[in-house]
Amino acid sequence: MSVNPNENPEPDETPEAGDRPEPEKRPEPDARPGAEEKPAAESEPEEARAVEGAESAPTAVVPAPETASGVGGAPSGRRRLADALWPPRVTRAQLVVALLLACLGFGLAIQVSSTSEGSALRGARQEDLVRILDELDDRTQRLEDEKARLEKQRSELESSSDQAEEARRQTQEKERQLGILAGTVAAEGPGITLTVTDPVGAVESDMLLDTIQELRAAGAEAIQVDGVRVVADSYFTGGGDDMRIDGTPVTAPYVFKVIGKPEDLEPALNIPGGVVQTLEKEQATATVERSAKIVVDALRPAKRPDYARSSSP
Repeated sequence: MSVNPNENPEPDETPEAGDRPEPEKRPEPDARPGAEEKPAAESEPEEARAVEGAESAPTAVVPAPETASGVGGAPSGRRRLADALWPPRVTRAQLVVALLLACLGFGLAIQVSSTSEGSALRGARQEDLVRILDELDDRTQRLEDEKARLEKQRSELESSSDQAEEARRQTQEKERQLGILAGTVAAEGPGITLTVTDPVGAVESDMLLDTIQELRAAGAEAIQVDGVRVVADSYFTGGGDDMRIDGTPVTAPYVFKVIGKPEDLEPALNIPGGVVQTLEKEQATATVERSAKIVVDALRPAKRPDYARSSSP
């Protein structure tokens, strides 16, 4: 084969494996219809400018807004509760509910107060409760009787032809009743005789005073002890061998003459924990005897008050 010296020899166009240029990667076309393939030459300058701007801009860390929870900027339950409560939004229904609750609390306070006032009876013995109940029943009955008597007097005054004479008669009857209570006139009627023996001298004045109080609570209208008339202002002193009533010495056995309803007087003394059991604990003996006629003839002098005067003309 002859070689023309005027012709340049063709270089070997087959490159070696290591010198082969990598094929240029083109962006895959958008598969969506109507989308046009953007040349690589147009997209590369934008990416370069974005990279250059990011490198030239100063790096700054912007803190995320702090919240109570710190997750995603969402407020915590405590923050939401605070926002819901303040500022307060009061509706008419809430005002009505608040008023009802205030009324309920006031009623409960009154109930607790009334319950605490009656708590004194909770610690009382059964005997004391029975005695208190009997006394209340007796007082209720006496008040009913007094009411009936007063209504009868009013009817008599209204129906009487001579009202002046009827008023005079009722005044005299009232004077007699007050005289019995004051001890200035004698009295007689059904009642009981209470005899208290004290062989060891253990009975004190307060025990006799408790006996008088029990009899009065049971409806006693006139009381006499060993010849001494007992009235509202009577007092007991001493004890044993030196017992005195209104300053007058009395000795055992003490004999009580009491005018009243026997069916009420005797049970009042014999109730559990009453006068009879209390005296028996002190080695004394109390005997009750009913009678259809008791005479109370011990009198007290009528005392003129020093300062009080009648206001009637």
